[in-house]
Amino acid sequence: MTEERTRPAAVLFACSFNAVRSPMAAALARHLFPNQIYVRSAGVRRGEPDPFAVAVMDEIGLDIRRHKPHTFEDLEDTSFDLVISLAPEAHHKALELTRFYSLDAEYWPTADPTLTAGSREQILNAYRAVRDGLEKRIKERLDWKPMIGAG
Repeated sequence: MTEERTRPAAVLFACSFNAVRSPMAAALARHLFPNQIYVRSAGVRRGEPDPFAVAVMDEIGLDIRRHKPHTFEDLEDTSFDLVISLAPEAHHKALELTRFYSLDAEYWPTADPTLTAGSREQILNAYRAVRDGLEKRIKERLDWKPMIGAG
């Protein structure tokens, strides 16, 4: 028997520095569910904008250049239905939120592409793999359906 889940109205994507994984996931979710889901991202600590993340999102037509990394404490709104953690330390923070707020927390282990060494192309490929994996997972979890007449 499969568990029937309703699509959350508000989702927070969380990772370590809010510089790569969570802003990529948030941009993807906003693009896939325009005006349907309230989406934000945060990190355990504030990182620096990442040019590789900007580059691979730009490849698919999503602009995250203006994203400013911020922390859980910087969030103005905490009324999320679902927190999706992409790094272990972010999941610990998400679980803390479940003690005070009525929300679900899910952990999606996601590789940190900033740890990739090699050529520029090898590094970009690691970022692309994260981007594409997140897109697939978001579509599955949030029950994405292509818009009629799109594409």
